[in-house]
Amino acid sequence: MTALNAPRMIDETLPAPPPLAAIAHLALADDAATRRLGTDLALALRPGDILALCGDLGVGKSTLARAAIRTLADDPGLDVPSPTYTLVQAYATTPPVAHFDLYRLAGDNELDELGFEDSARDGITLVEWPQNAPSTLAAATIVIELAMAPGGGRIAAISASETAGARILRSLAIRDLLAAAGLAEAPRRRFTGDASTRRYEIVEAKAETLVVMDAPREPDGPPVQGGLPYSRIAHLAEDVAPFVAVAQSLAAAGFAAPAIRKADLDAGLLLIDHLGSDTLLDTSGRPVPERYQAAIACLAELHAMPWPAKMPVADGIVHTVPAYDRRALRIEVDLIVDWYLPRAKGRPATDTERAAFADIWNALFDELAAAETSLVLRDFHSPNIIWRPEQSGRQRIGLIDFQDAVIGPSAYDVASLAQDARVDIPAELEARLVAHYVALRQAEGGFDADRFQRAYAIMAAQRASKILGIFVRLLERDAKPQYLRHIPRIKAYLRRTLGHPALAALRTLYQDWGVLDQDPAPRPIRPSDTRS
Repeated sequence: MTALNAPRMIDETLPAPPPLAAIAHLALADDAATRRLGTDLALALRPGDILALCGDLGVGKSTLARAAIRTLADDPGLDVPSPTYTLVQAYATTPPVAHFDLYRLAGDNELDELGFEDSARDGITLVEWPQNAPSTLAAATIVIELAMAPGGGRIAAISASETAGARILRSLAIRDLLAAAGLAEAPRRRFTGDASTRRYEIVEAKAETLVVMDAPREPDGPPVQGGLPYSRIAHLAEDVAPFVAVAQSLAAAGFAAPAIRKADLDAGLLLIDHLGSDTLLDTSGRPVPERYQAAIACLAELHAMPWPAKMPVADGIVHTVPAYDRRALRIEVDLIVDWYLPRAKGRPATDTERAAFADIWNALFDELAAAETSLVLRDFHSPNIIWRPEQSGRQRIGLIDFQDAVIGPSAYDVASLAQDARVDIPAELEARLVAHYVALRQAEGGFDADRFQRAYAIMAAQRASKILGIFVRLLERDAKPQYLRHIPRIKAYLRRTLGHPALAALRTLYQDWGVLDQDPAPRPIRPSDTRS
């Protein structure tokens, strides 16, 4: 095998070639194992990856490439013809993928006509016989050398750049997790991701469907306050242990949380139940009032129960559910000053503006001292709630994405649902949901409705202010502009909430700042920004 020794030639219009290192040497027993490797690789590929497939005739290059393309297309029956005569075949997957077969080439001269540079720049590129056009091999971020094994089957030697190699090793670790669960041959496909670094996969496990949660431990960000990063102050989960602990505690209390089928806590990998695909929305993406009402009833039951601060994980590991304390509430709400206000005004907030903001919010947080507290799931809204019509009672509401749960004002989760950040909730439906929650809690006795309404207004304003900052941060720090489309909705909720008498001073401040005015044009993205 000589692919790694090929000349490192490259067209000057392409990115500089990354150094490659050997990362894995795998035995593939048959075609099925080769196809599984193609799937595992596809789930690790990203735009800009160039996968060079080297080896003699019949060693499985096309078998592996077809499996990868079908995985990227999420279509196991997709026709993937060999491009031996056409030289290249493009697929409108997300991201797009181009499959090159350079067997008939005798150098780099024809690459421009084939569109190799565009494919390498904008999507994923799979190249068979890359040694026939040396610049393709030089540009590769991943090289797989396939050969027949002496005793039967094949051998795959994988080399990759540092970033691509890390992704591939993680994908192979997921396959190891499945093997440990007795599902070594189970099909995998992409499921979804979110605003964080977590991602998910679907696993077809015999007669049931499971989910892989891929949540690598988050490194600490830069210190922002008292030498601590934002995540530590805001009590954001940095590994999967909190998810496991809260899931098990919720399930033990009769709520529909995913069972943990297999866990690798150190790697941040979980195999969990798939609770279903229906949400609280109809097929047009509009809220279904009856489903939201069932969700608010589930929340009322959850808040009526006592919850321990310490929840077991496994093997003696215990997760302490953090308190949603003033420091966490404050650093979250500061996001509107740190991120949204500079975008709206075109300048950082002044010391005077920050002081006025702090005085108002400190007074509001003082009022929360008397609010009821409970387990707060923290992201209790439509993307994280599964509608399970075949079930009854609280089991109709599937709960996911609760790893950041805290003990804090129960009104926060009510506001999270009744002012759903991802879907327009009319004022009438919000009022009906809050009234239903209050009625259910009052029926138990000992529930102070007036105190709750005041806490609800404060927490709704805190959440809306925080989210405005988060969505701008996702744009400017993380280059994720898609969340900006939700800002008009969040501002509409904030206008609605600021009518409560408890928020009179905040309403005046936000009006003076123009927070509720028409959105200005976004500033350029600044990936180097290091704010919290």
